[in-house]
Amino acid sequence: MKELLLGAVAYDPKVVTIWEGMRQYFREDARVPLEVVLFLNYEAQARAVVSSKIDIAWNTNLAYVQSEAWSEKRCAPLAMRDTDLGWKSVLVALAGGSIRSIDDLRGKTLALGSRDSAHAAILPVHFLAERGFVEGRDYETVRFDLDVGKHGDTGTSEVDALKSVLEGKADAAFVGSPFWDGVRDKKLVPAGAVVAVWSSPAYTHCMFTGRPQLDAESREAFGKALYAMSFDDPRHRAVLEAEGLKKWIPAQDGYESLRAACSAQKLL
Repeated sequence: MKELLLGAVAYDPKVVTIWEGMRQYFREDARVPLEVVLFLNYEAQARAVVSSKIDIAWNTNLAYVQSEAWSEKRCAPLAMRDTDLGWKSVLVALAGGSIRSIDDLRGKTLALGSRDSAHAAILPVHFLAERGFVEGRDYETVRFDLDVGKHGDTGTSEVDALKSVLEGKADAAFVGSPFWDGVRDKKLVPAGAVVAVWSSPAYTHCMFTGRPQLDAESREAFGKALYAMSFDDPRHRAVLEAEGLKKWIPAQDGYESLRAACSAQKLL
């Protein structure tokens, strides 16, 4: 089979190490000819897979929805991490403060992450709209548009959104559930200072996306190699841990809310 070109976004130096490991595994262990192409932003990568300049893209949920829309659904969902299921957007506020439920946001100031972060900006606005809240009318926002093009992967905007709550510059903030779990597990804020007052419905995060008309042989070889990676194998575990998963799983949906949000917010 011909060499597969796989795209990934270099949002952090660790990405290079991760994809060097993936490339080595595919070429040397799985015997699948694969080369990795690094991009600096997800829009460029999404357009590359839509135009078949690369064969497969490792997309965020927003980049997957963009690829789906821009290709008129000709781009194929391939596979994802076990940890890409069940993501939520979490509304956090000061313990004992004025925000004790999502309905308390009326007339308050909400901190949001980067405008292209599905979990820290796009979906929060969408879920609030479903409850009748309109940005600028029912609540004000302070937005931290940091690392735009990386779709919230760096987590920098969530750090600043949470910090704004601690400093009293915002009444509440939305962050992704993995970020919130990390804040609590690593005790990154004083114990009991900030609490979660609401969590969104679950949605799906990243997705390997195939270009239009990706041939069956390539899809089968890629999937077979991917699913053969084992967390019990020390050679594979380092890469899997670095990418934040224990096993790769077949593609599943869970993008309905994001599709609706992108349509309403004119992001496609």
